[in-house]
Amino acid sequence: MQIFRDVRDAHLPGPTFLTIGNFDGLHRGHQVLLARLRANAANAGGQSALLTFDPHPLAVLRPDTPLHLLTTPLERLTLAGNLGVDVGIVQPFTRELAQLEPSAFLQLLHTHLGLAGLTVGPDFALGRDRSGTLDVLTELGRQMGFGVDVVEPVAVAGEEVRSYTIRQALREGQVERVASLLGREYTVSGQVAHGDHRGRTINVPTANLQVDENRLLPADGVYATWAWIGDAVRAPRLAGVTNVGMRPTVGGTERRVECHIFDFPAPGESGEIYGQTVTLAFVQRLRAEQRFANLDELIVQIQRDITAARRVLGVDTSGNANGPLTNADKR
Repeated sequence: MQIFRDVRDAHLPGPTFLTIGNFDGLHRGHQVLLARLRANAANAGGQSALLTFDPHPLAVLRPDTPLHLLTTPLERLTLAGNLGVDVGIVQPFTRELAQLEPSAFLQLLHTHLGLAGLTVGPDFALGRDRSGTLDVLTELGRQMGFGVDVVEPVAVAGEEVRSYTIRQALREGQVERVASLLGREYTVSGQVAHGDHRGRTINVPTANLQVDENRLLPADGVYATWAWIGDAVRAPRLAGVTNVGMRPTVGGTERRVECHIFDFPAPGESGEIYGQTVTLAFVQRLRAEQRFANLDELIVQIQRDITAARRVLGVDTSGNANGPLTNADKR
């Protein structure tokens, strides 16, 4: 995928078939829309392009509203590129951009992208006060020489796929339902940082991930997870169990994401991963976070969680789950 950081930096010859939006999560509904976009481009001998925004429009227009994002702009473009979209544009969102009339914004797209078609959802609108409705865009398209193709929402098991539905399911810890709506498991990434180093004392070390504050986390609890250290594309997939929450048994005061990676490091490896990025895929919620009477009770439950996670992930349950698995942060 060819990526531009502003539509003004792109000088595409066209014909370009474009879709515009936040595309947070790039869920199965978005994927169907992108498939139509690519088909429209292919039928016309053109290229497909996706334009998304950074920062999120809410961060500019309603800065006091907390953001709970499923994906970063770069993650959205990476996912779209994997689906075959040719061009990605991360458009800086400003108050000045928000005040543009639909015709002015479309003229930018026409000039810099060789716009030949828009592929959008039924609720799409652009421009000042969302005045560029589908009817307005269709008329502007007649004048400027591009078409407008509307793709209806997608339903999975009778449920319409929407980003806000996925967010609500995450808040309830329903990661399997989220995976069904996304078409893949939900992932978060973060650098491994120092913490309490408590896990070393109970022989269940964990990597403490510093996740962006705007990234939506699943409900507090314990999850079976896959982990990738470093490059999530090329790195091997590692099984583990992850705790999201406050750690009430040990008097935790901040919400953390801590992953215990099974069978890591391999014999002869150091396993030192401080400062590296770890990506987690949430497979199944094992239980809610809870307070135990003492550390011994917590240790017993952790061993049960490890066994349960191994079973869910289909990895060997006969190995030594208590072995020294990582030198990363300790629970």
